[in-house]
Amino acid sequence: MKKILFAASEGYPFIKTGGLADVVGSLPKYIDKEYFDVRVIIPKYSCMKQEMKDKLQYVTHFYMDYNWQKLYVGILEAIVDGVHYYFIDNESYFSGFSVYTDDPRYEIERYAFFSKAVLSALPILGFRPDVIHCHDWQTGLIPVYLKERFQGDLFFRGIKSVITIHNLKFQGKWDVKTVQSITGLPSYYFTPDKLEAYKDANLLKGGIVFADAVTTVSDTYAEEIKTAFYGEGLDGLLRARSKDLRGIVNGIDYEEFNPETDPHIVKPYNAINFRKEKCKNKRALQQELGLREDDKKMMIGIVSRLTDQKGLDLIAYVMDELCQDDIQLVVLGTGESRYENMFRHFDWKYGDKVSANIYYSDALSHKIYASCDAFLMPSLFEPCGLSQLMALRYGTVPIVRETGGLKDTVSAYNEYEGTGTGFSFANYNAHEMLATIRYAEHIYYDRKREWNKIIDRGMAADFSWGVSAKKYQEMYDWLIGY
Repeated sequence: MKKILFAASEGYPFIKTGGLADVVGSLPKYIDKEYFDVRVIIPKYSCMKQEMKDKLQYVTHFYMDYNWQKLYVGILEAIVDGVHYYFIDNESYFSGFSVYTDDPRYEIERYAFFSKAVLSALPILGFRPDVIHCHDWQTGLIPVYLKERFQGDLFFRGIKSVITIHNLKFQGKWDVKTVQSITGLPSYYFTPDKLEAYKDANLLKGGIVFADAVTTVSDTYAEEIKTAFYGEGLDGLLRARSKDLRGIVNGIDYEEFNPETDPHIVKPYNAINFRKEKCKNKRALQQELGLREDDKKMMIGIVSRLTDQKGLDLIAYVMDELCQDDIQLVVLGTGESRYENMFRHFDWKYGDKVSANIYYSDALSHKIYASCDAFLMPSLFEPCGLSQLMALRYGTVPIVRETGGLKDTVSAYNEYEGTGTGFSFANYNAHEMLATIRYAEHIYYDRKREWNKIIDRGMAADFSWGVSAKKYQEMYDWLIGY
């Protein structure tokens, strides 16, 4: 039995702020239990829901040298959906009202503590993984510590590490002197070929340099991040490690996102009966949001963080023009105040066409996926993206920019060949996006049978975790040397 440990800053169903938690929560369930023993370790946050806290059992605790002190490390565990979870407990680091804080120095201190505590806990738990699978910068020091102070211990010798980059923009950077003092790593580690980058210490860089393999969440993004535009300053390092870098596209949980069994939607439907049943969800959502009730009106959905990364500046630029079209637009999300206020303004100006829901609601997101005709995602960059996969699953046609995971998962409609699962545009340009939306409107209104065939192909595509899990298994085998 090959042993794998996932280490991450969040994991569903215990704690979630974004797509990372979905990956950490879903992927272990789909890895073959006959050959792999996959366990997950995350921090024990005080802001976890009480019903999840109630599942945790105390295992043990110990004290660890860290940041010039001896600090308490508690270990708890829980088994949910057949997956064994461990939790690292320390009140002073993980007791806030939210998962993350706005203080980058403190974030580095708490996740460097977490990284060291994960490795220190393993011999006490009696679990020796063959591979530690680290996720994002918060666990970037695990491969570093593994090669540094833990390497002398027989227990740790030969343990391999892999780091998955979910979003290269977030790297965990602070000045070298402070990070060296916090982590206790010798100055030898803070050189340009190791943790130092542009005069700062960089935890993600440390993970990329010292891990045995590097993955990211789509093939196209794995290629893009080797270029200066997408590389966030680390493109040279990623080119140097390109032999060890692979892209494996994320999946979604097909049980949770299933239009036949979704408890959040008014009318269940499937790939066979969507032509009759799907519009009943649209009608219910129009009623709920105060939009004009009209089965035939094309409804476009956006469920997103409202930030530049997600292409919101393109939408803002042509919003007035778009609102002249015969469409409805439903928006759900929070983010930068200029985008929140932009959508509120258009909701006020075009009340029967635009519904701006500036908050986050899991239930409403499911209703949007099930009710809308099209789903707009014009990202500047998108490592993988999960929303377009959910849209395909619900028969909602994605309109995307050809970048990262969007390019890998949505094939552009070709009216001459009768192929494609959505609509896409290449350049980061507002009017190119608008022209693509209008082309989609033309197919929706004037060639309804073609539109329905696009939905057929989208709903037939398989982006469940099963496909990705096999690729991860191959990588683990390769690392372990089977």
